[in-house]
Amino acid sequence: MIVAETKHVMLWKTLFYLGIFVFLLIAGCSSDSDDNPIQGDGEIEHEGNASGFNLEVSPDAKTISLLKDGVTLLSIPEDGLRLGRIPTTLSSGVAFEDVNFDPYWIDTSDLPPPYKEELVWLKPLTMEQAESADAGATYTVTYDGGVVFSLEIEEISSHSYKFLFKPVSGAEGVGFIRLQAKTDPQEGFYGLGNAHDHVNHRGKRRAMQLEAIDSESQYNERHVPIPLLIGSTGWGWFVNDFHPAEFKVATEADDLVETTFGTGMDTGDGLEFYFFAEDQPLDITKHYYEITGYPILPARWALGPWIWRDENDNQQQVIDDIDTIRELDLATSGYWIDRPYATEVGAFNWNPEQWTDAPAMIDYAHDMGLRMAIWQAPYVDADHETTQDNMAHVTENGFLPLKTGLPLNKWGTPLDLTNPDCYDWWQTNMRFYTDMGIEGFKMDYAEDVLPGLPNFRNVWEFYDGSNEQTMHARYQLFYHKVYAELLPEDGGFLICRGGTIGDQVNVSVIWPGDLDATFDLEGDLLDDDGKQEKAVGGFPSSMIYGLSLGPSGFPFYGADTGGYIHAPPDNELFMRWFEQTALSSVMQVGTNSNDVPWEFETESGERDETLLESYRKYARLHLRLWPYEWTYAQNIATDGRPIQRPFGLAFPETGEHPWDCYLFGEHLFVAPILERGAVARDVTFPPGEWIDWWTGNVYKGGQTKSVDAPLGTLPLYVARGGIVPMLRPTIDTMAPTTHPEEIDSYATTPGVLFVRAVPGIANVFEMFDGTKIELTSGGLLYEGGEEFAFGAVFELLAVEASPASVTLDGTSLTKAADASAVTDSDAEGWWYDAGAKTLWIRVSDGDKNIEWQ
Repeated sequence: MIVAETKHVMLWKTLFYLGIFVFLLIAGCSSDSDDNPIQGDGEIEHEGNASGFNLEVSPDAKTISLLKDGVTLLSIPEDGLRLGRIPTTLSSGVAFEDVNFDPYWIDTSDLPPPYKEELVWLKPLTMEQAESADAGATYTVTYDGGVVFSLEIEEISSHSYKFLFKPVSGAEGVGFIRLQAKTDPQEGFYGLGNAHDHVNHRGKRRAMQLEAIDSESQYNERHVPIPLLIGSTGWGWFVNDFHPAEFKVATEADDLVETTFGTGMDTGDGLEFYFFAEDQPLDITKHYYEITGYPILPARWALGPWIWRDENDNQQQVIDDIDTIRELDLATSGYWIDRPYATEVGAFNWNPEQWTDAPAMIDYAHDMGLRMAIWQAPYVDADHETTQDNMAHVTENGFLPLKTGLPLNKWGTPLDLTNPDCYDWWQTNMRFYTDMGIEGFKMDYAEDVLPGLPNFRNVWEFYDGSNEQTMHARYQLFYHKVYAELLPEDGGFLICRGGTIGDQVNVSVIWPGDLDATFDLEGDLLDDDGKQEKAVGGFPSSMIYGLSLGPSGFPFYGADTGGYIHAPPDNELFMRWFEQTALSSVMQVGTNSNDVPWEFETESGERDETLLESYRKYARLHLRLWPYEWTYAQNIATDGRPIQRPFGLAFPETGEHPWDCYLFGEHLFVAPILERGAVARDVTFPPGEWIDWWTGNVYKGGQTKSVDAPLGTLPLYVARGGIVPMLRPTIDTMAPTTHPEEIDSYATTPGVLFVRAVPGIANVFEMFDGTKIELTSGGLLYEGGEEFAFGAVFELLAVEASPASVTLDGTSLTKAADASAVTDSDAEGWWYDAGAKTLWIRVSDGDKNIEWQ
């Protein structure tokens, strides 16, 4: 809500200026075994590994190198294991335990931390092998001042190596651990969680926590920081640690990446990190999942589209919206109700002034083929009259943190969900909603726990003994899990603003927080009533956000289509945005100014029918692509690959790293229009051949071409050899309905499978239900699956001439009168559209061998 966001910003400013005051106050007061995989020369051997990956450790040179076929992918140089040490009591009188060990501030000159002048970086003096084992070895690393650390290395699986770097003696005052690595000076860097400015992190500093900065939101929008860095040459570097951290990615030198973790009082626990290696960099994320857990999938129906309003007037408005969605034939599977709907946050009710019979409303939505979700935040309002009993219960039972810093919300202190009794109490109360049919939650806020500012800790203490130095990240795990456990067995819908290491086991979808309703990238200057501010980022930043999250462990992303800050979007922005979100993993549509598609007006005040028709087309396209996307979603459990794929990770051999285009699965290439007023754009096509989804035009890969894209047309391409299974053109929803005659639902029947494909390259697409489609040199093979058992319609693009005949299992098929006779009839047959160079073929259920010549 805009009021809450204003409060959020005000609290950030309060925290910032309080930090300056405390800093000034402090300143004023101061005056080898042969069978060991790590051999004597340090090399880990992979017996039977055709890929030729190995890890070499050279104690004399104090280096560790990850190699493929003798070529170094990633290496820790001789001074790459560094320790940051400060006096246990600073000259200012500040004690070690009172320091905020957030490394982001070390190189931030505006407000340097009080320890900066006394911080000393220790470099390794010696490195010696201490122990060896079948799967690894331990090394002793010494530093000045009698500091000794051990480095344990273990090969945990093929192409995956675990490191534990921890103190042995003399580590008093060591509060930072810094790792440096050398890489290819030309490669691209991916992962690290969400980003707003570019999918390639080369040349970027990335904090692993929220930070106060100079922007319109007053902070850096790092809602989902994940310390997993992926190089396009095929390596991954994951640090499994929740402490404040920063990555510098080729900022100091083209071939140097560096990460610093502020381990502070927990340095004794050491730092755990991993190296991964793969031939294809898209496969790196699987190794991360093997350590932290594979992602939970949303329910089938949760892949939308979804509609929501920032504020609903009342129950009748929701009913009217549901009726309008169906009357206007807008493909939709879900509707969520944002704040406010309860009398206040933490009340566990429906405001009777707005909602006369919420269970009946939810039942009606279900009847109409829609699932329902509601907004949530982990607070009980401390002041509202309807939450006093709940607040008293929270206080009496110790359900708040033992110590609290400054909360960044307008309701009060976040609940201490590390307390099992508090966890159970909150979850029990939330069943008030799930018992009446709510099947999803939009998870907001819960980002109050910050490490602090450079000159002081923002001290928090929780029931489980943890503090802000790790709970700034770990709180998300408790917050999301308490809701994830309430979802239906099919996965439900949990769309979260934040995320952290391993949180993908709870979070089914990420949304980006409050983006600008503009075409701006993060950092662009905005003029807000004469005041120049740096933009959070709008539509282009939203696309980058989703592309960054996929390789980082969160494969499902849904933007607030249309934007939030500075809403409403205008006609052009809204259309360009929903064109793109139709080709994203989750399509959810709503803005701060309640811009539902059927209420969008022209300048004369009438409903914009052009926009509405365009939205209808793209919402249905998104829904029709469900079997294609769901197959990739299921494959994550075996290959770990994201659904939305950055160009540079999908095609690392090109050396290109554009941020403004991407792959949706393997066979669809998306190049949205991201600039205001543009009706064409230059597209750099990936290797291969790419066929325009709308026109059938063929584009050779490896070249850049200008393509036309008038408003309402998304530049979208399918690969030569590509196979895209889809739902029927009439589909309305994935959710069950009690009105199957009027509402076309997959839950009623999967129906006939539609497949758009481009012959010319042999390829196979095996769907989630076992349906198999294979392009061969002279035709295609089709095998029906468990769910799609009603036959198929094939739409074959870029077929240059009409075939003389089409045969099915050796028998000629009948040529139909036109394409509609193929698509709308139950009869097997074929039709060739000479203008579109498209061959249409319909077959019944069963295994089929289709050929044409």
